Amino acid sequence: MQRVRVKVCGITRVADMQSAARLGADAIGLVFYPPSPRFVGIEQAAAICAATPAFVTTVGLFVNPTYEQVCEVLERVPLDILQFHGEEPEVFCCRFGRPYMKALRMADDLDVLAAAEQYPAACGLLLDSHVPGVPGGTGTTFDWQRIPAQLSQPLILAGGLDAANVSDAIATVRPWAVDVSGGVEQLDADGRRHPGIKSEAAMAAFIEGVNRV
Repeated sequence: MQRVRVKVCGITRVADMQSAARLGADAIGLVFYPPSPRFVGIEQAAAICAATPAFVTTVGLFVNPTYEQVCEVLERVPLDILQFHGEEPEVFCCRFGRPYMKALRMADDLDVLAAAEQYPAACGLLLDSHVPGVPGGTGTTFDWQRIPAQLSQPLILAGGLDAANVSDAIATVRPWAVDVSGGVEQLDADGRRHPGIKSEAAMAAFIEGVNRV
């Protein structure tokens, strides 16, 4: 079986990117959605990308942006892949001269195959948990049995993944890649998460869980 790729999303610091890369992450995600607690500004993102080593993919996450907003980011930040996490149509996603991933939130009434057919040019489909009003980073899983086996695009599994469940997730779903954000963030003494601040130990445990399958 091929090795499952790992994307660590919600990176906000150069040091966290360097730790993720050193531990074996294949990609890092930068969130350009201002309401998110993991949002990064253009200068911050440019600094992270400038320090990213070769063969680590940089992914920019957007939620229902305007064309001008994406172009403004791309003028300063050399992203490899765009990730659209809202209701963006295929024609919009294809306008920027970059490969793109499309995120689908697994609402109870979502027809995954029908939704996937709307994005034939996507280099990957990211399936995430659905929480009304929250486009991502929910920390909750969804029923992996709902994922159809006949998706034509590479599948990136997201939603509530951490070191404790990622091995089971991979064994069940057999995805191309897994995407983690909150599941590798630092926790304080009370167990409260620090959004955007990654724990090197948690990232190491997560990647070990991926490699163990």
